[in-house]
Amino acid sequence: MPKIANKEIKNTKKNLKTMSKSGKSHHLRNTSRIVKYGAIGFTRNIWLSIAATLVMTVTLLILFITVIASAVLNATADSIREKIDITVFFKPGTSQEVLADISETLKANDNVKEVNFSTTEEEYQKSLDLYADDENLMTTLSDENMKNLMLQSMQSTMRIKVIDTNNIDDIKNLVETDEEIQANIDPDRLPTYDVNRAEIETITNWANIAKNGGIVLSIVFLAISILVIFNTIRMAIYSRSEEIYMMKLVGADSSFIRGPFVIEAQMCGIISGIIAATLGYIGFNFVAQPLEDYGISITNIRDVLESQWIIVIYAATIAIGIAIGTLSARIAIHRYLAK
Repeated sequence: MPKIANKEIKNTKKNLKTMSKSGKSHHLRNTSRIVKYGAIGFTRNIWLSIAATLVMTVTLLILFITVIASAVLNATADSIREKIDITVFFKPGTSQEVLADISETLKANDNVKEVNFSTTEEEYQKSLDLYADDENLMTTLSDENMKNLMLQSMQSTMRIKVIDTNNIDDIKNLVETDEEIQANIDPDRLPTYDVNRAEIETITNWANIAKNGGIVLSIVFLAISILVIFNTIRMAIYSRSEEIYMMKLVGADSSFIRGPFVIEAQMCGIISGIIAATLGYIGFNFVAQPLEDYGISITNIRDVLESQWIIVIYAATIAIGIAIGTLSARIAIHRYLAK
């Protein structure tokens, strides 16, 4: 009896393995057929497929441009912020010790990132370095009388880099109220607080407009894409209604009937994603140099697009296209299969 029981257990395990292999084989066979029928459907309605692909390409391209434009404009604004500093002018001859003491006072402020100062003598040396190629001017500037005249009129300077350029009231208040700063500051030359603030605000506004406008356009074209693919799939269903009816009669399940239409829409998404990412990449390279010449910061974006991250960008664009196609196809065939 134990031998018979063991034999039955072995036979049962063997049958289960056979059924498992058969099930996997059946699943793979169905999947390959679904993909095959989907590809045939895509080419069968080629003009509708091309129209759907073009509309989805425009949608994905607008989304690509929106992301790139927002990133470029924000990077430009950040680049300008990095270059901004508050310059405070001190009386000619202010000693290095006094400037160092004032520097430590300013560094205590939480919004101060860096403080650099330059004495009158150092400012004079900078002037000589600036005109080092002009021999006649150098001869004039190096004259002892001219040197003394310049040292008597040239201010010491202190440049303050801040963390948040939109919040400098504390620093401004400190400069205007600190006794040591006020005792040594040059009354004839005011500190620079608002240099490039207007440019930053303008670029930030353009970045917001690009982002918000791009989102609106993307939503509009997303809706159009879904409608176009929806109608494409509905027309394909209508033209193949008898074929679908026969498939139902022979016992085909809903997933097998739905599959080819989903594959057809996903093919539109894949092709659209590849085209949109390629056009976006080519377009960026075309305008990159003029943008850079105009002072727009594109270095970080260019580094991303020219690195292995471009594969991720392509994959993301294709994935969005597939998602749009899948959603549209499922909406289109849901009501039909529910009948």
